[in-house]
Amino acid sequence: MDKLKMHTPDIAEQNYKKLAALFPDAITETTDEDGNIIRAIDKDVLMQEINTKVIDDGQERYQFTWPDKRKSMVMANTPISKTLRLEKEKSVGRDGTPGRVDSENIYIEGDNLDALKLLQETYLGKVKMIYIDPPYNTGNDFIYEDDFAQSSDEYADNSGQTDEEGNRLVQNSESNGRFHTDWLNMIYPRLRLARDFLTDDGVIFISIDENEVQNLRKVCDEIFGEANFVSQLGWQKVYSPKNQAKYFSNDYEYVLCYAKKIENFKLNDLPRTEEMNARYKNPDNDPRGDWKPGDCIGNGERKNGNYTVISPITGKAFTVPQGKHWVYAPKKMEQLIKDNRIYFGKDGNSIPSVKQFLSEMGGRKASSLLMYDDYGHTDMAKKDLKKLFPELEKIPFPTPKPVKLVKTLAKLGTNKGDVIMDFFAGSATSAQSILDLNSEMHMHRKFILVQSGEEKIEKNQKAELLGIKTISDLAQVRIRRAGKKIKEETAADIDYGFRFFKVDSSNMKDVYHAPADVEQLSLDCFEDNIKEDRTPEDLLIQVMLDLGILLSSDIETQEIAGKKVFSVADDYLLACFDKDVTEETVIEIAKKKPFYAVFRDNSMANDSVAANFEQIFETYSPETVRKVL
Repeated sequence: MDKLKMHTPDIAEQNYKKLAALFPDAITETTDEDGNIIRAIDKDVLMQEINTKVIDDGQERYQFTWPDKRKSMVMANTPISKTLRLEKEKSVGRDGTPGRVDSENIYIEGDNLDALKLLQETYLGKVKMIYIDPPYNTGNDFIYEDDFAQSSDEYADNSGQTDEEGNRLVQNSESNGRFHTDWLNMIYPRLRLARDFLTDDGVIFISIDENEVQNLRKVCDEIFGEANFVSQLGWQKVYSPKNQAKYFSNDYEYVLCYAKKIENFKLNDLPRTEEMNARYKNPDNDPRGDWKPGDCIGNGERKNGNYTVISPITGKAFTVPQGKHWVYAPKKMEQLIKDNRIYFGKDGNSIPSVKQFLSEMGGRKASSLLMYDDYGHTDMAKKDLKKLFPELEKIPFPTPKPVKLVKTLAKLGTNKGDVIMDFFAGSATSAQSILDLNSEMHMHRKFILVQSGEEKIEKNQKAELLGIKTISDLAQVRIRRAGKKIKEETAADIDYGFRFFKVDSSNMKDVYHAPADVEQLSLDCFEDNIKEDRTPEDLLIQVMLDLGILLSSDIETQEIAGKKVFSVADDYLLACFDKDVTEETVIEIAKKKPFYAVFRDNSMANDSVAANFEQIFETYSPETVRKVL
């Protein structure tokens, strides 16, 4: 049996192996500063292989950089030994019942960089749309301070909020000499990871204002590729100009849009408006329904574009003026007339026009100006929250986005069954938007939200009475209330719930000690490599992450020969974390022919069971992948 690695992938190691597979002759060895032999890449060989110039440090080149950018890239690739822990009491079932875990929606509380690393194998290439509303770097926002190195004195002096894992949330003031640097170091590794979540036809939308839009464009050009830039959308965030503005009334923010692969990307149309449809009439009672006239004459001369058209009603002949042309070739025009698609007026003597039938029209093309009638505005965003929290005089989250904004973007970028991710979830506008969209369109879209559990709300005693002390608390209550309200108003058959997970330290004990640090008496603690406070459910979630099994998969509990066995995705994974596992249990699990079978290390009841384990599976299910933790 193979051991599960129980930590996130080492992306740098994976990239090295890919390079080594492509150019094995470029792999060599050298010594580090301490004289140790280490692996290396021979630059000269690589240059010969790829037949292009390799730029050394100090040479001029076109690039976008900032202090610590290289460390920021390393941070995106560095593995972590953490896990997600499912909390049933905070989860909500598909039908809205508290404490159930049958929902396919995911809510994660914790550092979003950690969460993305934990999810990257499981949701690689499975997310159709990402929408994020990161800190705008206005000087008032709290951001994760990923500055890579900090002395103990600096850490003690830090006045920001710190979570139990040591992640620091600090207010990035404009007086900070690293004002743009800290923000870029925060956003860069998260976007690096985010790209790999997208499907090949996926899209990312990022809300931002003028403070960092130019830097974010450069970062996204580098990560997603300049060729995959779709648009810099302007969102009209207010419905009337501010007369007190010193210069221009700042009425717009931005939404950057990038495709994963532009050649695969397709944007849906928006629904047609009543105003648009009102232009269509049916003056001749055509059985095909309402239509509006379209021009048959175009500007400029064209080959086969100058001929005579005869009205089938009156016999009147029509020709195009000089410098014009019929937009249809003669045979095409003849067929259109035969199909009653050319209209010559009620009396048959009017200049011909083509019938454009409403039933054949598609939707409405989206504009790069996101006007508030389609996408909402900031005042609407606050009202969205106020409707769900009528008992609060003041909403304890100052910068929510309107439900209409994310809902309309999801209409444009996703379809039935797609997954939408938001790893700067804030007050959970994205979750409410997807619930609302699903109920409206009777489609099953799923969401994955990530929000720090350490960001405090503005002081609000009434909110605290509801158990709301952090933005994550607010988000969870919002999703519950939004789901309840939508269900009461629509009775739609949709998924109203979410499974709640929290980023936590690994379930496994830290056994990586130097020999001199380990006393003989302490060796007893290594008899079991799992922490004492972890449950079998905790182990199951970490196994699912390690094996790339969706967190939304169905999970059932069975009893086999007196042992608790988890069945995930209809026996795709069978996991038993009990001790003293007998041969009978192993045989029954093998007979079910799971794709994966997972046990605890040294969990067999005796040496005989351990010795026969592999033979049992070879007899009943040789294809099953066997793992231990």
